[in-house]
Amino acid sequence: MGILALLCLPARAPALEPLVRISTGVLKAVETTTKASSTTPDNVGPTSPNRVLPGEPSRRKNYLLPALEIPLFQSALNGYDRLVYGETEFGSTWNTGWQHVRHGPWGVNQDDFAVNQLGHPYQGSLYYGFARASGLNFWEGWIYSNVGSFVWETYGETTDPSINDQVASGTGGPLIAEPLFRMANLVLEGGEGPPGFWRGLGAAFISPPTALNRLLFGERYTPILKSRNAATFAQVQAGVGVNTALRDPGNAGAVGRYPVGGSFSMAYGLPGRPGYLYLRPFDYFNFEVNSLRGNSADYTNIMTRGLLFGERYEWGDAYQGVWGLYGSFDYFSPLIFRFSTTAASLGTTFQWRLSRKTALQGTAKGGIGYGAAGTILSQGDEKDFHYGASPQGLLALRLLFGKLAMLDATARGYDLTGVGAGRAPGDESISRLNASVFVRVFGHHALGVHYLRTSREARYSGSSLPARHQAVETVGIAYSLLGDVHFGSVDPDRD
Repeated sequence: MGILALLCLPARAPALEPLVRISTGVLKAVETTTKASSTTPDNVGPTSPNRVLPGEPSRRKNYLLPALEIPLFQSALNGYDRLVYGETEFGSTWNTGWQHVRHGPWGVNQDDFAVNQLGHPYQGSLYYGFARASGLNFWEGWIYSNVGSFVWETYGETTDPSINDQVASGTGGPLIAEPLFRMANLVLEGGEGPPGFWRGLGAAFISPPTALNRLLFGERYTPILKSRNAATFAQVQAGVGVNTALRDPGNAGAVGRYPVGGSFSMAYGLPGRPGYLYLRPFDYFNFEVNSLRGNSADYTNIMTRGLLFGERYEWGDAYQGVWGLYGSFDYFSPLIFRFSTTAASLGTTFQWRLSRKTALQGTAKGGIGYGAAGTILSQGDEKDFHYGASPQGLLALRLLFGKLAMLDATARGYDLTGVGAGRAPGDESISRLNASVFVRVFGHHALGVHYLRTSREARYSGSSLPARHQAVETVGIAYSLLGDVHFGSVDPDRD
């Protein structure tokens, strides 16, 4: 709701003045500049993110700045961890770091699930954010986040460096951070004139590195990233439900029956907008974050997917789409177990106009990732998660009826294998089906019902761990604040 509200705030303010001024000679030694060039119809590879379209300001890059900001942030984080958690894990030295670089050994750690699968990706998102806020593109930011993750794994902790943390921070981080970077720039871009205090504050909440470098250096490295007339649809939801079915032997009594929750989601770069180009990674993305509360416990879910390389296509005047390589990060915890994966997939996103007021939007993709899953309330000797390679697929469909209503359904399936498992090799099948119907009541306000079923079938080989058969099914009612009264339908005539 905060993002939607910020998009409506006044935007006029004096030009942003930098706090730090650097001599021109120093800047020339560490900067590169890309000026506006002609447009191109397709994403032609890793150089497309550097393309500046006609009418856009020149983009400056500073490769030294994130190389200084990331170690400074890591030093501050390590100092905080030493004070709070002690020297045992965070009392690292130059010697312990060099030994990790030379000898490792690299393995799969078994730290707390939320730390590994949420904390480390967010930490990696800050590394990536420092690079993006220095003018670097997605792929360059991905390199910085991976190097930053390597430095933390070897020098930031005394424990052995971890493969799963490297993946979560180095690659999962950018997949979270790029949508945040885009949404922060949407907040700054909206309205007339330069962004004011409230828009700047909103952007800082969404993407702290972006706000920091704008404060320090003005718009030298972080001029507002142009959305290039991307078709977007955002919504905020709040609701309450009832768990109509629950299967979790031994732990069912610990789960509340009436969960309440809220969510924010945004689709960016929806197909169908005339002239829109998919030149940069995440020129199309879908981002969703929600939180549930049941029986005095909070459960967080984050799901994001974005187009890395892609090409537009169309069939006639009614069907437009884009296909290519997607990157995705999923983390969800449906009350009784948790699952997370970082993945790459081939797929497509499309819009098919069935009539003047009816449209079908969707995404279908399949690929492979590296993930973790496990029960929340372990029994006896059972560790709460294990890792492995994870083939997966997704089908998301939204049927839109003009300004009247929206039917939305998303099915996800994952197979967490024993390949790459650090402990408890085996196989897990995880599925998630989310369906809803919303009817617009008036203005940007809608009411609806939703259905969610998530299940996990876990089988371990060569282990004393028991097989797991877990499932939770929830039905509820919800209110939705819509960013678009047409539910995100992209209509060239209306646009």
